[in-house]
Amino acid sequence: MTTIAVVSAGLSEPSSSRLLADRLADAAVTALGDPDGVPGGATRVVHVDLRPLAHEITDAMLTRFTPPALGAAVAELVEADAVVFVAPVFTAGMSGLAKSFLDVLETDALVDMPVLLGATGGSPRHSLTVEHGFRPVFSYLRAAVAPTAVFAATEDWGDAEGVAALDGRIRRAGADLAHMVRTSRRRVPVTEPDVVDFGSLLEGLGQ
Repeated sequence: MTTIAVVSAGLSEPSSSRLLADRLADAAVTALGDPDGVPGGATRVVHVDLRPLAHEITDAMLTRFTPPALGAAVAELVEADAVVFVAPVFTAGMSGLAKSFLDVLETDALVDMPVLLGATGGSPRHSLTVEHGFRPVFSYLRAAVAPTAVFAATEDWGDAEGVAALDGRIRRAGADLAHMVRTSRRRVPVTEPDVVDFGSLLEGLGQ
């Protein structure tokens, strides 16, 4: 069983960030369902919406104590096999809610975690924010970030040409994440090398 945690930091309802996050997760699930996919083929998607957790995230930052609902959300994230993380862009960076959530995580929570990044904004001018604002944060957390990130501007949802281009980016990103899940260090158990005790070595020399 493969579990994908879908984290969306949209502040409105409905949210374009949640919509993009769901589509990215769907693309990854489709890619994982290919004949050459992960053995077993079953994929579970869990949703972590940050908007209802805003007060608990703030409390955790102030007190360093994790309230119950936030703790459950963090557990879903940490125990997943992969993460789709999407946030809106505000003032040329990820939203404060999204960054605050990452700030309350343990520093090793996402080590080697396959992560697919996405962002939404009003203008294509913000498209590089994912690269210079999102990716460095996850690199610091030592996550395994997918090479393809997806930014969706307002026009990408309504214009026919924009929709087609967005669909292509989403499929490519989903395939990237599926590949990273298959080769993830978090899925492959580390095999300890066989250690021969010193006495056995001496016995072998005496034969």
